[in-house]
Amino acid sequence: MHPNTKRKAQSTMKVALIIVGLFLGTAGGVIAFRALYLEPTSTVVITNDEIRELPNYTRVVGGALMLVIGAAVAFLAGTRMNRKK
Repeated sequence: MHPNTKRKAQSTMKVALIIVGLFLGTAGGVIAFRALYLEPTSTVVITNDEIRELPNYTRVVGGALMLVIGAAVAFLAGTRMNRKK
């Protein structure tokens, strides 16, 4: 394989991973935000003193994980150094 072809393939993969990481992080942030603030509550807790509505924490945690993983993928793809063997 020609050295320029390998370098071009690596830079193309780097750009693709950055884009995928950004999309994954954005989707995770939107899911977490909607679960916390916009969508209807999933649980209502009724006690003698008060009535509380709780968000869907499964979606909140899933969205937050997607956000962190997507940010990590984009960051690592963007800052990865070329290692020569």
